[in-house]
Amino acid sequence: MLKPKTKNKLMQNKILCGGAILMLAVKSTLGADNMDADQNLQHGRGDSYRAHELSMDIFGSASLGKYSLDHFSNARVRQNTRLGAGVGLNYFFTRNFGIGGDLYSEDTSGAFIDSASANMILRLPLGHSGFSPYAFGGGGYQFDLAKVWFAQVGAGIEYRFTKHVGAFLDGRWVFPDKTKYYGVARLGLRYAF
Repeated sequence: MLKPKTKNKLMQNKILCGGAILMLAVKSTLGADNMDADQNLQHGRGDSYRAHELSMDIFGSASLGKYSLDHFSNARVRQNTRLGAGVGLNYFFTRNFGIGGDLYSEDTSGAFIDSASANMILRLPLGHSGFSPYAFGGGGYQFDLAKVWFAQVGAGIEYRFTKHVGAFLDGRWVFPDKTKYYGVARLGLRYAF
């Protein structure tokens, strides 16, 4: 049985390795997308956020429980943060409104998927800057620690480097039906089709 610090270190290493591999895979896409983006701007089609857009996410996550959030300090964050990784899929019916789902895992010794959720998403792209703040709300099911249904609400921001590739950062409050609330932050890459 691994000590908790060793397990956290292994999870951190896996997340870093996965992120490095993903960045290498995306690098080749960026070159082609930059040429497409330049051509689109010349032809007046430079909007990175579109209606009928399908996107895929890969992200790292960090969660903190109610006590750590209510009594916030650097020491509690360092000691009590649970790291994880996940994937998501989003579809936007219009430029501003869509739905999304995600799965993530924080503990490799329990259930393979710790949490699954679905959300309605409202995004507000800021012109052709590449930035888009967004808000979301929905619910899901938690498979590990306690098996419970939950509701959630959150907000974040995305930046599109090109028409297809972007990075996002968001945070959410999760309200399980039988346990205390907690917070989850995600940082990841998004590929839009």
